[in-house]
Amino acid sequence: MAGSLKDFSARIRGFYVDVRGEMKKVTSPGWKEVRSTTVVVLVSVAIFGLFFYVVDLIFSHVVDVFFTRLSR
Repeated sequence: MAGSLKDFSARIRGFYVDVRGEMKKVTSPGWKEVRSTTVVVLVSVAIFGLFFYVVDLIFSHVVDVFFTRLSR
């Protein structure tokens, strides 16, 4: 039991040493990169929103026609 606790604490210590080493490699993006990726995200969201709006219009029209003809 005591050996497994020492092994566990050594693994935890090793994990935190690895995390600190990796965190030293992390860099924050600059303003130019943040701005460009934000523009890409906004344009992508707009395109997908328009696409799903058109698909929804077509699908709702098809369902309306189907139920209208079914109810006759």
